[in-house]
Amino acid sequence: MVNADDYTFALADGVTRTSVRYRNRFGIEIAGDLYTPAHVSGKLPALAVSGPFGAVKEQSSGLYANEFARRGFITVAFDPSFTGESGGGVRDVASPEVFTEDFSASVDFLGQRANVDRDRIGLQAICGLSGMAITAATSDSRIKAVATTSMYDMSRSISCGLGDSYTPENRLSVIDYYSRQRWIDAENGTYARGFHEVPLGTDGSVVTGDRVLPETLPADADAVTSGFFDYYRTERGYHTRSINSNTAWTATTPASFFAFPLMAHLNEIMAPVLLVSGSEAHSLHYSQDVHREAPGKTELVVVPHADHVDLYDRTELIPFDQLERFFLTNLESSGSSRV
Repeated sequence: MVNADDYTFALADGVTRTSVRYRNRFGIEIAGDLYTPAHVSGKLPALAVSGPFGAVKEQSSGLYANEFARRGFITVAFDPSFTGESGGGVRDVASPEVFTEDFSASVDFLGQRANVDRDRIGLQAICGLSGMAITAATSDSRIKAVATTSMYDMSRSISCGLGDSYTPENRLSVIDYYSRQRWIDAENGTYARGFHEVPLGTDGSVVTGDRVLPETLPADADAVTSGFFDYYRTERGYHTRSINSNTAWTATTPASFFAFPLMAHLNEIMAPVLLVSGSEAHSLHYSQDVHREAPGKTELVVVPHADHVDLYDRTELIPFDQLERFFLTNLESSGSSRV
C-alpha cells in the first residue's frame, strides 16, 4: 500500500506538478495538482480533469492530467468537493450540483493563468465524474470540448440501479431507506456510511454496509467487484484518501441523485463530446445511450478488449492519441508553439 502523499503513477519527464487551491462558487476550497509542460510556449490549451467517483487526484485523474501535460496541455487534476484534500464540512458526501460546479470552478482557475488561452479550455472526466462534466458543458459556454472515459451517469446508476435493474417498488424501498437514515443522522449528529448504489436482497430488501469494496476479495466475487477491487484495493491504485479504497460515501448520498437527473439538458450541450469506453465494460451502455440521444454532438469510441477499469490506468489501452487529436481539433490554436 502507498503512503498518503504518494501517486499511483510516475511524473512524466518535462512535466512540473504543483499543488494548488481555489474555490468554487459555493466557497468550498478545491484541492488540485497543476501539471505544466516544459516543451511548449505561448498561451496553451488547458484541461480540467477529475474522476472516477470515489477516487482522488493522485489516482486515475492525475495519470490523465500528467499524460496530457506531457503532450503540451496545461492541466489540473482535482479532488471534488467534500473528498480527498478538498474542503467541505461533511466528508465524503456526493452532490451532482456541487460536483458539476467543481468543473466550472476549475475552468475559472485555469482561465486566470497567464499561460492558458481561456478560449481553449476543455474537460477530461473519468467514470462517475463524466456525467458531471457533460452536465457542466450544458450550462457553461466557456467549456469548448469534453472527453469522457468509462462514463457513468451517476444519477441514473444510483436511482435506477446497476443495469437499470430497479423496479418501481425497488426505487421506493431505497428512497424510504435513505429517508429514514436522515432521522438517524439527525438524532446522532453524525453521518453514517452506506452504499451509494444500494444493492437489494433476493427478497427486495435493502442491503446495507459501510464499505464500497470489501477488505479482502471473496472467492465468489462478481466480475464488476473484482475489477474495481483490482484497482482500488491493490498497489495498482490504492490510496489512503480514496473513498473506494477504504470506506464508503455517506448513506444519504443517493438523495440528490434521485432528485436531480444529470442528463436532463443533454440536447442543449454546447461543446463536442468524445465518449470512450471499453468493449467489455459493464458501463458501455451509458456512453452508447448518450451518443444515441445526441448523435450530432457526440462521438463514440469503443476500445477493443478493454473493460471499465482498464481505462483508469492501462496506458497501452487508453487511446491518448485519439483524445489528443480530439482536443487539438476542438480547442483551436491561437498561437502557442512547441519548442
